[in-house]
Amino acid sequence: MHTQLCEDLGIEFPIFAFTHCRDVVVAVSKAGGFGVLGAVGFTPEQLEIELQWIDEHVGDKPYGVDIVIPGKYEGMDELDPEKLGQMLRDMVPDTHVQFADQILADAGVPDLPPEEDERMRLLGWTEASALPQIEVALAHPKVRLIANALGTPPPEIIDHIHAAGLKVAALCGSPYQAMKHKDAGVDIVIAQGGEGGGHTGEVGSIVLWPQVVKAIAPTPMLAAGGIGSGGQIAAALALGAQGVWAGSLWLTVEEADLPPAQKQQLLEAGSRDTVRSASFTGKPCRMLKSDWTEAWDRPDTPDPLPMPMQYMVSGNCVARGHRYADKAQAVQFNPVGQVVGQLNSVEKTAAVIQRLVEEYIDSVDGLNVLQEA
Repeated sequence: MHTQLCEDLGIEFPIFAFTHCRDVVVAVSKAGGFGVLGAVGFTPEQLEIELQWIDEHVGDKPYGVDIVIPGKYEGMDELDPEKLGQMLRDMVPDTHVQFADQILADAGVPDLPPEEDERMRLLGWTEASALPQIEVALAHPKVRLIANALGTPPPEIIDHIHAAGLKVAALCGSPYQAMKHKDAGVDIVIAQGGEGGGHTGEVGSIVLWPQVVKAIAPTPMLAAGGIGSGGQIAAALALGAQGVWAGSLWLTVEEADLPPAQKQQLLEAGSRDTVRSASFTGKPCRMLKSDWTEAWDRPDTPDPLPMPMQYMVSGNCVARGHRYADKAQAVQFNPVGQVVGQLNSVEKTAAVIQRLVEEYIDSVDGLNVLQEA
């Protein structure tokens, strides 16, 4: 299990792990993969603390940072975070905030202490808020890759990252989006099938991956969406991928910082328990079905607002769910892919990497036996 990307980035296995947990980033990179920290929930100051900690614990291993600059969002022409935040806050109807609060009140989820209130916070779903995060990441020499989770990064962003000597990756859900990435100068295209967790399109992985490989050749592609075993990695590489990008897989590892009650929800969920919903972020995002997703889907309730305004409504509810996870299971924000049906036990991250490699070898050996026959 070794591709050109392994050589380019100095890693042993082409297993890229997207996670919001710094401990998982370190564990994956030290086990031979490539950890990628999702930065969207951090202020620049918080991100600096996270990256300093990773630098101190990851040894000489490389890692990456994932930011979010959507191709289209409300207020995208405003690059001043304070002005953008105020403009968007003024656009959020009070009815949406009241409706969101009522859902959690009905579920018996307590309010946050005033000092922890996340109400109407502009998260890093914009170019204005992502730019400072990029500057923080570029100041850390062990960061070798900046990935954009939504849309093609603006040309000046790509040029800026390249000038610092880093590679740029971007996720897509169609060959058309993949071509836009390639034409803009993106180094690695991540093709995520519709069964993947978080923001995702509708086309399944096994259909999407070969289409993207063909469309962007010779630009390398990472396969995302449904990666939970070494056999699935073998299938992805057989379809032309140079590696895999997995996110859901790391939610239930021992090092993941999810509250125990939230982690248990994932361990008990099946592949049919997920839904694509715009109810938390304003764009279709695969997550566990809940009273929250069903409430926003009813015809007699408000429609989700466009990104990033919907998270300005839901962000406080997400924080409440995380803090009071044992009381918020019915309304919890659990972004996860259909591979959740394969997440049935808690393992150490290093053990997961080792298992993936062994399963990959078994799958390849099995194919070789068929060829010999």
